[in-house]
Amino acid sequence: MLNVPSQSFPAPSSQQRVASGGRSKVPLKQGRSLMDWIRLTKSGKDLTGLKGRLIEVTEEELKKHNQKDDCWICIRGFVYNVTPYMEYHPGGEDELMRAAGSDGTDLFDQVHRWVNYESMLKECVVGRMAVKSAVPKDYREEKKVLNGMLPKSQVTDTLAKEGRSSPSYDWFQTDSIVTIVIYTKQKDINLDSVIVDHQDDSFRAETLIKDYSYIIHIELSHEIEEDFSVRVVENVGKIEIVLKKKESTSWKHLGHPLENHNSLIPKKDTGLYYRKCRLISKEGVTHDTKLFCLMLPPSTHLQVPVGQHVYLKLTITGTEIVKPYTPVSDSLPSEFKEPVLLNNKYIFFLIKIYPAGLFTPELDQLQIAGTGFTPMVKILNFALTNIPSLRKVKLMFFNKTEDDIIWRSQLEKLAFKDKRFDVEFVLSAPTSEWNGKRGHISPALLSEFLKRSSDNSKVLICICGPTPFTEQGIRLLHDRNFSKEEIHSFTA
Repeated sequence: MLNVPSQSFPAPSSQQRVASGGRSKVPLKQGRSLMDWIRLTKSGKDLTGLKGRLIEVTEEELKKHNQKDDCWICIRGFVYNVTPYMEYHPGGEDELMRAAGSDGTDLFDQVHRWVNYESMLKECVVGRMAVKSAVPKDYREEKKVLNGMLPKSQVTDTLAKEGRSSPSYDWFQTDSIVTIVIYTKQKDINLDSVIVDHQDDSFRAETLIKDYSYIIHIELSHEIEEDFSVRVVENVGKIEIVLKKKESTSWKHLGHPLENHNSLIPKKDTGLYYRKCRLISKEGVTHDTKLFCLMLPPSTHLQVPVGQHVYLKLTITGTEIVKPYTPVSDSLPSEFKEPVLLNNKYIFFLIKIYPAGLFTPELDQLQIAGTGFTPMVKILNFALTNIPSLRKVKLMFFNKTEDDIIWRSQLEKLAFKDKRFDVEFVLSAPTSEWNGKRGHISPALLSEFLKRSSDNSKVLICICGPTPFTEQGIRLLHDRNFSKEEIHSFTA
């Protein structure tokens, strides 16, 4: 899982930042590692002191628990008994005591906002802070928002002081596309400033404007295709996001607002937003360092600015562990030119594996996805570009679900443009809406797909995937009278 931080990491005052006068980690006693803490949380021991009860905590009650042997801390409205965690905290007991008996949200954000405290301290939850009475928000104002214009009440004081206009958005449509236009009113906006995610019916676009994020978050009224395009007109600060309709129907409205829709908020308050990525490849660089290539979801636009970090999250023994990493190029190109990655769908990380560590060994054990497809890309490109006598190239691509198909739109476009190329997708666990081929590699599928144009046709069949898949495929090909010389297998 990958998340882009809303502020630089580490924070200037963080103990993770190496700087003169900065705080450093405190050596922990033996048996007090992160893994030891995870084991303790799984032991069933009562870590709250309340025997499983959840209570509503007033400010007066919170202030009473301000000692090392009785320490409660509030973070984002939840109160935790961190007393049992004292000896396991990498920053030491004194660091935790800075927030003892009080709301430690701001201090936590300053020091290590990237830490997934909800997962690490979930067995220490005492309850929620008591809610103070407040004047109900008048939601009638939201009805006054037309075409994405931001109400003046939502414009931050900071932007007003800087003389900056508030961002807004609008949308337009044709029979086949919907275009969302964001007017940032800034002239320093580029593609690095825009993050777009589409999951199910939820559409989210975040535009980074200095220390703020302008967010559009909508449950779309109709279905769209997974691929979309993002364009920035830098001289006027305009962003155009083009969505493709699944059906040629007229939309009466764009959709329904979701959390933080049409809002301009400080980056530090936007929260963490993770995406489920696939490990495409890992390559040894030194004896203990590897280059990992992750592929973003098909419906994500993300270009990490130079020098910025992202968070990688893994679930280890039931606990979510988060670590920050800086993306790198896939190689050191000649003349130090940044390599062009197709559709910016891939992110590379150079990571040192620590055998005794908690996170990197688990990362190194992740299974690579889609490796059977990797060698086929170069073969397709070479065959269609460099062999004039080529009459036909066919690709049968086996996957579990539609979401697992790598480069689906690109392959379909290639088949549309080049009549010599055909592609067939086969799914082993499709949804009921899937109209394509189903099942695993079999004689029936191969007999329909592999047909010689004539008895003396020259054929080269390339097969790649997990070993059982490859071995079974070769046996089936031999049964169909394809010779060993006509079959080439790759190791996945």
